[in-house]
Amino acid sequence: MNTAVILFLSFILFVLLGVPIAVSLGVSTILALITTGMPLLVVAQRMFTSMDVFPLMAIPFFMLAGLLMQTGGISRRLIGLANAIIGSLAGGLGLVSIAASMFFAAISGSSPGTVSAIGTFMIPEMEKKGYGKEFSTALIASSGTIGVIIPPSIPMITYSVIAGTSIGTLFLAGIGAGIIYGLALMLLTLFISKKRNYRGNAEAVSFKKVLNSFKESILALLMPIIVLGGIYGGIFTPTEAAAVAVLYAFIIGVFVYKEIKIKDLPKIFLDSAVTAAVVMLIISTSSAFGWLLARERIPIMIAEWFLTISENPKIILLTINILLLIVGTFMETNAAIIILAPVFLPLITQLGIDPIFFGLIVVVNLALGMCTPPLGVNLFVACGISKISIEDIVKEVWPFVLIMIFVLLFITYVPSVSMFLPKVLMGYSF
Repeated sequence: MNTAVILFLSFILFVLLGVPIAVSLGVSTILALITTGMPLLVVAQRMFTSMDVFPLMAIPFFMLAGLLMQTGGISRRLIGLANAIIGSLAGGLGLVSIAASMFFAAISGSSPGTVSAIGTFMIPEMEKKGYGKEFSTALIASSGTIGVIIPPSIPMITYSVIAGTSIGTLFLAGIGAGIIYGLALMLLTLFISKKRNYRGNAEAVSFKKVLNSFKESILALLMPIIVLGGIYGGIFTPTEAAAVAVLYAFIIGVFVYKEIKIKDLPKIFLDSAVTAAVVMLIISTSSAFGWLLARERIPIMIAEWFLTISENPKIILLTINILLLIVGTFMETNAAIIILAPVFLPLITQLGIDPIFFGLIVVVNLALGMCTPPLGVNLFVACGISKISIEDIVKEVWPFVLIMIFVLLFITYVPSVSMFLPKVLMGYSF
């Protein structure tokens, strides 16, 4: 128990001091391990073992594919298609931003990447059309969370590796959840826009304009079809699909759209390598941290404690959701999944809760943390684009956070909606 106390207290202290999350996890693990008398080499072994997993190779591949698509003009064409379809409605540019985020989410697998790709174009454009800068920034940060819900999703890959579940099945569940999520954000945006008189495009919807925009973006729209179709068709694994996505994005960006020059490639490769390295370092130190938790039987003790509260699965899910919402505000998503998934899996298994469905809840829940202070990575990216402080948009972002919490509860207690596609397409029962 002393080991567990040192582990948690040192980790919390490091986080409060502003130490990077990967370093906090690694150093707190080392400090706690010293009390056990075990050699510190175990930490390095656990970090390496956690990385030596084939499905995790999908993470750097999807990150590179997303950056290639972002640089290669894909996001601009997706925005054009969304604008042609719904841009004339009240708050049209806001609705376009959300729709474009949903499209790009099916390409990138990254929430900050979605914010950057869509926000770079849409925040200045909304400001020109009279939308409040704070509202525009909050909207982009919030809609960017869809990037990790609609597949491919890096956190979903992480959860599936940890829980030993099917990545493809969880991806299918994410499609339904992501659509619900996006529609809810659109309804809120429409309500606020009508109240503030944020108008859409003067031009009415034109079939010709929609058709032309569709033709321009058809190659971008084909990417998720190729990637997900290949996975569910049994043509390739999710990791192989990520490699295919990189090749496809490279060919489209360099040879078809010709917006990526050969001289741009070193920077693109370097940026994606740095981003992937940060995520993989967090995953490795989180794994060592989680291993020590398991060694100290913390997951079992937590499961037993939860069962003293209630044995009703609905009450337990509500309690877990509250805990995850709190954790998501100050811990990186992949780290939280690696640490907490093994903690809760014995509990949900005992209660008969489906692990795929639970994985969806975990990912959707922790996605909210990307647009809530103090971690709020989406807020930092969006505010960096609009050049305003996070304090300036807190008031505007809360309505979006509240609607996302409502969607989270809807997904939690009406599972048939988000689990419809796995059931129909894969015969998955839950």
